[in-house]
Amino acid sequence: MPNDADDLAAYQRRWHDYYSEKRIVHQWMQVHLLDDLPVRRVLEIGPYYGLVTAMLENAGYHTTTLDVETAERAGLPSQATAALTGDVRSIGPDVASGDDFDVMLCCETLEHIPYGQVGGVLDRMASTRIRYLILSVPYMGSQLTFQLYINGAVARKYTSLKKFMGFKSFSDPEDMESWEPHKWEIGYRNYPLPDFQALVAERYRILRTEFTAGCRSVFLVCENRAAL
Repeated sequence: MPNDADDLAAYQRRWHDYYSEKRIVHQWMQVHLLDDLPVRRVLEIGPYYGLVTAMLENAGYHTTTLDVETAERAGLPSQATAALTGDVRSIGPDVASGDDFDVMLCCETLEHIPYGQVGGVLDRMASTRIRYLILSVPYMGSQLTFQLYINGAVARKYTSLKKFMGFKSFSDPEDMESWEPHKWEIGYRNYPLPDFQALVAERYRILRTEFTAGCRSVFLVCENRAAL
């Protein structure tokens, strides 16, 4: 956690800007999907500000993170039992294995690398022989969300409609070399969900598919075929 007052204020501003109400549900889903799995040791890919890490630890999971930056260099707190530094594209049995972890959590990460590299990354993930994988990526397929809340003092509603994305192509970002911009999103014409599921299913058995609204994502709960 930053110690300087100005740095701390800047960090808090970034935290509040990032963790909107809709995004908090997405963070909760990552931990919720572990509920029915026989797992305790978690490898979390791309912890970012560490909220999921904190929830995992609070829920009693033994958590190790893997990120391209160390928490200290990024000026972020880390609640992980251990923190590894590395790129998801370099993961393999020399970095992590089924002897050390029960489940790999990789959420909102793969869309930051070119789609043509995803199959190779999934191969490397499977080579670790970690039994379970919780995977999520942005989902922009057709969907409708409507919420209405009323009490004696407050009335508010939220409506979101996404349609016809299947007829649109995802536009490549101007800077394909930078890690930050999304290189693809599921639901656009050139990235249909069945194709992505088939790509995953070549390496993993998909046990469950879930979706979140607000922060629109598709989650896949997977079992590593190489570990069966």
